[in-house]
Amino acid sequence: MVQTARERAREALTADIVETARGQLAEVGAAALSLRAVARELGLASSAVYRYVPSRDDLLTRLLVAGYASLGAAAEDADDPGLAPRGRWVAVSRGVRAWALAHPHEWALLYGSPVPGYAAPQDTVVAAMRSAGVFGRVLGDAARSGGLVGRTPDADRTPLVGPDVGPVLGGEHPALDDDVRARAVLAWSSTLGLVSAELFGHLVGVTTDQDAFFTEQVGRLADLVGLMG
Repeated sequence: MVQTARERAREALTADIVETARGQLAEVGAAALSLRAVARELGLASSAVYRYVPSRDDLLTRLLVAGYASLGAAAEDADDPGLAPRGRWVAVSRGVRAWALAHPHEWALLYGSPVPGYAAPQDTVVAAMRSAGVFGRVLGDAARSGGLVGRTPDADRTPLVGPDVGPVLGGEHPALDDDVRARAVLAWSSTLGLVSAELFGHLVGVTTDQDAFFTEQVGRLADLVGLMG
């Protein structure tokens, strides 16, 4: 369907509002984000901005969805199906870290402290799964091709991971049992933790070469999951 001139103008101004707010994340942080300040920077009346973005919470939601989309695209771009499973995992992890280093304030919005008074709606959860899905495809592809190794858990062990993880891994497969899924969640969340620890300054004076440290550690996480190569 062809957009009208008014629809195109509305879409362009909404994008300008979100982009201006993204810049303010670096200056004041998510908790102090203000639509009035965005309006001032754009040279608009506050009432005009509210016609496009009705509230601060709506603006935060837009920023979250845009951030997750950008991160997901970076993870997808970093994935190389031609690599061995372990190499794919490392490459995706490095792609995620590179995005975070280039967008530290957006990473803080996605994975930092919750914004007081804001509850993210369900559509942000869906958006957040895009980058996780790239890790899941690496693992799922490895399982289906026989490139996944690991022990078999006790048959009577209580399941640790819920069924919602299955689709993220590309569907059901005998090799993707609860033990493998639990290791996958641990490895994925640990990768995010490594990135956050670096960005939030917790590794200053701890590591001598952060790039080398990160690459080695995500390789060990790939080994934990059971990725070969």
